Amino acid sequence: MPDDHAIQTQALNRIYKIRGGKKNEPKELIALRDVHIEVPRGELFGLLGPNGAGKTTLIKILTTLLAPSSGRALVAGFDVTTQAYEIRPRINMVSGGESSGYGLLTVRENLWMFSQFYGIPSKEANRRIKELLRVVGLDDRMNTKSSELSTGLRQKMNIVRGFMTNPEVLFLDEPTLGLDVGAARDVRGFIQNWVKQQSGHTILLTTHHMIEADELCDRVAIINQGRILACDSPSSLKRMLQREAIFRLRVDSINSAEPNNFEKIGGVRHFTYRPGEGHATLEFILEEEDVLTEVVNQLASHNIHLQSLEKREPSLEDVFIQLVGRSMEEVEREGTS
Repeated sequence: MPDDHAIQTQALNRIYKIRGGKKNEPKELIALRDVHIEVPRGELFGLLGPNGAGKTTLIKILTTLLAPSSGRALVAGFDVTTQAYEIRPRINMVSGGESSGYGLLTVRENLWMFSQFYGIPSKEANRRIKELLRVVGLDDRMNTKSSELSTGLRQKMNIVRGFMTNPEVLFLDEPTLGLDVGAARDVRGFIQNWVKQQSGHTILLTTHHMIEADELCDRVAIINQGRILACDSPSSLKRMLQREAIFRLRVDSINSAEPNNFEKIGGVRHFTYRPGEGHATLEFILEEEDVLTEVVNQLASHNIHLQSLEKREPSLEDVFIQLVGRSMEEVEREGTS
């Protein structure tokens, strides 16, 4: 693996054997399919996809917690299968929603205990703890038992735990999962600042939040059903759709059956209907702007009042729709039905 890459995978696959069906015969669940990614050192790399897309499986392989079924993965220049002990001191991982630490210990005690697992001298560990807790706004809770923290504050403590060891490669698996808007914003800001200040250190971030991927990541790989569908900078991915015309229409509330008519209009690449209170939002990806005339005519023929119309720039959500054929919300809803 080249020295300038922190992570590299080649034809990586992960297959689970599950039992079910007739005669309890084993079935195969393919979690990762021929995954190939290269992450240069110093990059904040995003893995964007719905729940169940394979993001967590990939992180587990890269952090040596799970073996691949086939293919190869290297982290910090070492093979995850044969050189796990060389990788582990060089990495760290934080997962959203995890309840790490011991509830009877204070925030400082939990973080200090963890620092000792990595052999950080006690004096240096206490310095880092104070500094990082101040940065995330948790210094006033240093002596609070972790069991007494809210979900958002506990996740900030976990974030500090991940960054405290100053890892070469840090894996953040849905780090803002379950956080309120303010706490999620604080965590994203902290991640951005850390990457700017730490030359050569790498972050792999998994998320299903489009805004998070767009704001934070140098490059984003879009993953669905275990496959990498596209990989580039957010701006380059969005330029894929520059030839499309994207419109958001706000209309009076409409019958749930009526949106089906819009999908039959020639030139409509994708249509999304979102009901609201006293109104509905219709979003269209059109082959060209002229198709909008037929859309408006369709509204008029059904006596649907158009409240507002907005042409907007492509988003990562639009890129996902173009690649998958459905929105992230639709894919996740199908996965739970």
